[in-house]
Amino acid sequence: MLLAEDQHVIREALVTLLSLEPDIEVVEAVGSGDAAVAAALVHRPDVAVLDIDMPGAIDGLDAAGELRAKLPACRTLMLTSHGKPGHLRRALTAQVDGFILKTVSPEELAAAIRKVAQGGRVLDPALAATAWTLADNPLTSREADVLRLVASGSEPPEIAGQLFLTAGTVRNYITAIVAKLNARNRTDAVRIASEAGWI
Repeated sequence: MLLAEDQHVIREALVTLLSLEPDIEVVEAVGSGDAAVAAALVHRPDVAVLDIDMPGAIDGLDAAGELRAKLPACRTLMLTSHGKPGHLRRALTAQVDGFILKTVSPEELAAAIRKVAQGGRVLDPALAATAWTLADNPLTSREADVLRLVASGSEPPEIAGQLFLTAGTVRNYITAIVAKLNARNRTDAVRIASEAGWI
């Protein structure tokens, strides 16, 4: 299996714990979504265990989608501290094979990896129930891109440069996002979208 976790201490602890399991071999442990895809293409693991929020050009969910396209034999298990229903919906759209929280015990994690490796699916039941009642993401993919950059502290001119738009177009996107989310301002829009797992 391959592990992608951006926090070094947690990554090393997970590698140590999983290495104690006689039937689980960690072939690579990396700290970003980009590195996860690259390492998976080299090592061709049966399972990739991916954190959602990682630095780099792609997060864990995007990495799962790329692995589905480029290495369909590699099954994916999302392991996250963020039990956001929107993240679960994104994960299901990316066709991940499992989604569990970092609050699970080492034994539960090992069992989830085994189940996913054997072709099964693993889903945190409480999160699944919450996701069932969550409204669909009202943001377009471009609006989500803009809001992610707003969340990172970028101003409209910077966002425009990164997304190859004009500053006026970015401002229009921000106005539309605030209206769609019924937010007070762009900071509130970031909060609402983050809590829902839409960005």
